[in-house]
Amino acid sequence: MTSEATIPLTVEFSGGLEMLFSDERKHKIQVPAKDDKGDAVTVGWLVDYLCEELMKDTRKEMFLLDGHVRPGILVLINDADWELEGEATYALQPNDNILFVSTLHGG
Repeated sequence: MTSEATIPLTVEFSGGLEMLFSDERKHKIQVPAKDDKGDAVTVGWLVDYLCEELMKDTRKEMFLLDGHVRPGILVLINDADWELEGEATYALQPNDNILFVSTLHGG
């Protein structure tokens, strides 16, 4: 087993979330295939990774609440609601497309 194995992903943000990620809507990234414990990386792991490595904005509370994706943010895994895929426990696969869409709007 090689610790250098990575998984290519496309991560997208819309509905205003892109402003937290350098105003870029689409990011093509490579993540490790395994976490620090040797387990397959999940969407939950990815959310933490995005906040630590990709988010340049300091307002993490606009993306996370109590360590989870904030209510009002839809998460799609390959165009399917993440609730159908196991939510944060979904194990990432090569070339997955993860889309975060904010439905939160001021008014």
